[in-house]
Amino acid sequence: MAGAKPGLTGLINTLEETLIALLLGLMTLITFANVVARFVFNSNILWALELTVFLFAWLVLLGASYAVKVHAHLGVDAILNMVSPGARRVIGLISVGCCLVFSLLLLKGAYDYWAVFADLPPTSGRWFPTGFDMKARSQSFYEVQDVPMVALFGFLEDLINYGDSYEKLPKVVPYVVLPLSMLLMLLRFVQAGLQILRGDVDRLVASHEVEDEIAEVQAQRGEHD
Repeated sequence: MAGAKPGLTGLINTLEETLIALLLGLMTLITFANVVARFVFNSNILWALELTVFLFAWLVLLGASYAVKVHAHLGVDAILNMVSPGARRVIGLISVGCCLVFSLLLLKGAYDYWAVFADLPPTSGRWFPTGFDMKARSQSFYEVQDVPMVALFGFLEDLINYGDSYEKLPKVVPYVVLPLSMLLMLLRFVQAGLQILRGDVDRLVASHEVEDEIAEVQAQRGEHD
């Protein structure tokens, strides 16, 4: 877990890291339980595979935005290392600008895909929002294939499904991670741009995990020599 930070930033870091760890733990437990059910009790947890897929999607999408925050995405900085610090900052800001445009496109697509399941109007416009498409057909009655309805989400039946009950979990619940993760991604790139402007870092990818591991191995070998 990243080093502790005070205040709201530390709380957000803790929540993000705890959620990511929780998702990974739930995936492991559900998969293990299904294996035991199959090979020990000759049974099957019908909804285990689908729920694991949803949890994995949440893990990947939320983890992607978190990796932007901690500069853990893979990147090539061979050219950056050849130019002056000022040029590195300019290139870093250009990279952030490209990532912001890409994140906005992803956010629009993610919201439009999720909105119909939430009985909300998707945006109009092919690339960037120009308004809302009020004629779009609601798909709030769509359910997942196997995961049963959870009482915790019973309020959705009156809120978006016009009082009709759900037999399976409505798609609006697992798919909410799409706009949420893309919004987080957008915010993380904004934060990264501000860090470059302040001079805290000079590139989007500031971590060198492989180099750190090599240095650690070399240090360990030096201790044993």
